[in-house]
Amino acid sequence: MTKRQLKLGAFFNLPGHHFASWRYPTTHPERSLDLDYFIELAQIAERGKFDTIFFADGFGQELQENSPSGIKLDPIIILAALTAVTKNIGLVATLTTTYNEPFQVARKFIGIDHLSKGRAAWNVVTSANGKESTLFGKEKHLAHADRYVRAEEFVDVVKKLWLSIEREAIVIDKENGQYLDLNKVHPVDHEGLSFKVQGTLDAPASPQGHPVIVQAGSSEAGKELAAKTADVVFTGWQTLEEAQAFYRDLKGRLAKYGRKADDLKIMPGVFITVAKTEAEAIAKRKQLNSYILPDVGLAYLSHFIGADLSGYDVDGPIPAHSDNDDPTNPQTRANIVRGIAEREGLQTIRELYEFIAGARGHREIVGTPAQIADQLQEWFEHEAADGFNVMAPTFPDGLNDIVDLVIPELQRRGLFRTEYEGNTLRENLGLSLPIQPAQQTINTIQS
Repeated sequence: MTKRQLKLGAFFNLPGHHFASWRYPTTHPERSLDLDYFIELAQIAERGKFDTIFFADGFGQELQENSPSGIKLDPIIILAALTAVTKNIGLVATLTTTYNEPFQVARKFIGIDHLSKGRAAWNVVTSANGKESTLFGKEKHLAHADRYVRAEEFVDVVKKLWLSIEREAIVIDKENGQYLDLNKVHPVDHEGLSFKVQGTLDAPASPQGHPVIVQAGSSEAGKELAAKTADVVFTGWQTLEEAQAFYRDLKGRLAKYGRKADDLKIMPGVFITVAKTEAEAIAKRKQLNSYILPDVGLAYLSHFIGADLSGYDVDGPIPAHSDNDDPTNPQTRANIVRGIAEREGLQTIRELYEFIAGARGHREIVGTPAQIADQLQEWFEHEAADGFNVMAPTFPDGLNDIVDLVIPELQRRGLFRTEYEGNTLRENLGLSLPIQPAQQTINTIQS
């Protein structure tokens, strides 16, 4: 029996996951729109045998004078370019179900999947930022519950579109003049609460069936959507006990959808600062925090806890309550951040924003390769994670440190691959192929 191994994603948030990383001497914020730079970083991650490169995305971020926040390229465009310069690593991009249509999303990702020979993944989000609505001419943002109702139907339609033309439908029989076997074409006929879709995609199913589905919600609605639709879940927890509870909860929901525990990989985020000695790693973290301007720290913390902290004394106490403009949103991340403050005994706003500056609400590990591997191994072996979405403090140095120091230690312990197992992302993640329908006729009318 093959030993269970970690799955690792490389989270690309340039110029680094620490929100002051752009001021760090060795980062290259001026290259964040440069294809050659993306290629360099992708090849570093592939050298480390990571399962995926993961791009988050969102619209409507406030542009700030003293932060690169809100300046970025469409990750789908980046992934399309990276298909030509990578061979094994999975390519993950975020696309919202709230401000797109199923056909658009299905077509974009099946294109990436074909160009990469089966390495694409879609990170499904519902747009937490209410300001996105104004960019799309909407009077107001959908409530949290309504976004998830739309998202569930959206993913269902996308999957059906992805499988509307079987791979074997393309026969290309030149001698007899037949290009398609129409018996293997299954037009979608869907009418639901949010969408009415008829027809097929203009591309067949891909080498891995269809792109991998990633989902990042940890609310009740998010967990249910993940249990029904996701292959991978990206989540954020601080303690082993919290992560274990989430792991048990989510895996326990799979059976009612006819799924097994291995059909879903749970990969919490982890922010890693590594060096050959613990003192050196701590010094790196301290140096990064020294670049945080107070106004930037206040703005970032405001985003997390849902309260406008501009003008607050950074050395004053942490506010007790938030201004929640959407009563249906459980604000999972805000609760995590407040839990950090309580657990760590943080008293001031400055202490809190410095603590979350790198991990941004996810788990943080600072130390030597062995210390980091110990903590990853503990979560992996005690049913808290199937792997991790790894956040480098800076690029390229922070990513190179993880590849050169942490990955070899995990490999030495037999916890991580030394070579890719297969050619597609599903193969490398240990996921089965989606079932190709012999007949696909959908007429789902929800009332």
